[in-house]
Amino acid sequence: MSDFSLLPERQLQFSPLLAATIGLEEAILLQHLQQVFEHRSPELQGGYAWFTIERTFLLRTLPFWTVEDLHRISRNLVDKGVLLIATPPLLSAEHLTFAVNEPAPTRQPAHSSASVTPSVPPPVAPSLAPSAAHTTDTSATQPAAHPSAISATHSATHSATITAMPPAVTTKRGAGLLPAHWSPSEDLLQLLALNHNIPRQFALDQLEDFIFYWRERGETSHAWENKFRQHVISVWRREQQDQAEAFRVPQTTTLDNSWRPSADAMDIMLRGDIARDFIEDSIPEFILYWRERGTNPKELNSKFIQHIRIQWAKFTSSMEHSTEPKRITEQWQPAEDVYDILRLSHIDTEFARSLLPEFIVYWRDSNQAHTSWNSKFLQHVKYHWAKRHQIEQAGHSHAGQSGSSTTGRTRDRSLRSTLPTPPGQTKTRARPCERGPR
Repeated sequence: MSDFSLLPERQLQFSPLLAATIGLEEAILLQHLQQVFEHRSPELQGGYAWFTIERTFLLRTLPFWTVEDLHRISRNLVDKGVLLIATPPLLSAEHLTFAVNEPAPTRQPAHSSASVTPSVPPPVAPSLAPSAAHTTDTSATQPAAHPSAISATHSATHSATITAMPPAVTTKRGAGLLPAHWSPSEDLLQLLALNHNIPRQFALDQLEDFIFYWRERGETSHAWENKFRQHVISVWRREQQDQAEAFRVPQTTTLDNSWRPSADAMDIMLRGDIARDFIEDSIPEFILYWRERGTNPKELNSKFIQHIRIQWAKFTSSMEHSTEPKRITEQWQPAEDVYDILRLSHIDTEFARSLLPEFIVYWRDSNQAHTSWNSKFLQHVKYHWAKRHQIEQAGHSHAGQSGSSTTGRTRDRSLRSTLPTPPGQTKTRARPCERGPR
């Protein structure tokens, strides 16, 4: 809005062809900066005409844009090769120093002195439209005309400049050096975050090295944004790979006699109820095995844990199921599986336990060795259980028979058949007693 209510605000105009070429927002900002060309003197440096404009002026004259919008649009003009910017981003800078990406003219027009009215095109206008500059130079050699004619001529020249600007932008996009205060656009930072999951701060941290490297090389480029994107992605992938390498366990180059399993490996084996002495005794064997093979495994601790588990299982199994014959001890006890088998055979457990002392005494006195005392005890209990039931059945059958029966008499049976067979001996069938003559 204008500061005076009776004076209308300045209208914004743009070329449709220019907007179709570089974008609507870019065209509006570029042609809005044109008034700086008309009312301010440029500073020639490096072959370009540089202008400075305040950020507050842009925000006041373009109230529909924020600082972020101005930063984004100005960066787009830089990426498209239209402008050169020598100041930090508008997000942090109070001024914008820019130049059109075309060499400044070496010869100034004759009518650009202070005596000419402000409507005369500025010195930078010919750089935007070469045809208009040619018209201005030829008009300077003509006789002085009426001021109204001069005004009309300059109006036509100004229109020709705006019309001729789009072809100059599209056909001439010269490569330029990287400015000292160059910064990536917000669109590029968002693109890196969305497509590559790269944090914004990480990308900005690479900006200083990027600018220093390319300014030292002195190379020019049309697309510094693309180069910065490739640089950030390369650094990001390298850092991710370094972090992954840090978690890997370094491979042991030599396996000597001083090698010991790690504390974590020892803890895992001890929690598996493996004796510490057994682990320590197995280390020399493990080292010797891999040294003779000539190669070291990549995961020494994992290989050692696997080796110890296998050896411990074999050791405990051999202790429980030894195939070597051995004498019975005074404290020997049958396994619980023995009593389970007896219960399946309907043999009383207490009856089996009552035979245990006699079984131990007999075999200790015999001084014999066997591979399985559990099997011997099973046979012993089953024999006496069967013998007990035979005696009970015989007693019941004898009670029901007459006294004249000769087969049921005690004197007709031998004493050996009546007594139980000792453990470990087979029962021999006794021959019946012969009767003498009557």
